[in-house]
Amino acid sequence: MIIVISGPGGVGKGTVVNRLLRFDPRLWLSRSWTTRKRRAGEADDAYVFVDRASFERRVAEDGFLEHIEFLGNLYGTPYPEPQPGQDVVLEIDVQGARQVKERDPEALLIFMQAPSPEVQRDRLLGRGDSPELVDERVGRAPGELAQAEALGATMVVNDDLDSTVADVASIIDAERVPDEG
Repeated sequence: MIIVISGPGGVGKGTVVNRLLRFDPRLWLSRSWTTRKRRAGEADDAYVFVDRASFERRVAEDGFLEHIEFLGNLYGTPYPEPQPGQDVVLEIDVQGARQVKERDPEALLIFMQAPSPEVQRDRLLGRGDSPELVDERVGRAPGELAQAEALGATMVVNDDLDSTVADVASIIDAERVPDEG
């Protein structure tokens, strides 16, 4: 199964996904590629950081399940190669979620939201985003929500990390095909 976790910047997608991966060995995270610069304090393996030419070469070779340009940077998910028995987790933008759903109508879409625009703003500033970038990301959130609703995504508000992780884990478990062995 492909599980897409999407949502605006600053809603806590990465934190929730990392927690899920720690507790569920049946989940496999696909690392996206990006042309953006690594943020201060961001893990080296948060993305595969590449230059624009390398990214565009991969696009030309049909090397991505989905790819988009967002705020002047390119992002893309290589075709996943999990171990047998693992579900693929994609932590991507809602535009990428749409592309995945077009290729795999059975993909599970989960859209995360911050409890309020103020909380989203504080989280983005806390991770070091510039005030201009924060304004742009917060301003895009309502449109992203509308796109997710149109795709039929399951909505989750990240207001408490433990309960949010439990909610997302329950959604995933409910969609898993029962083991026939």
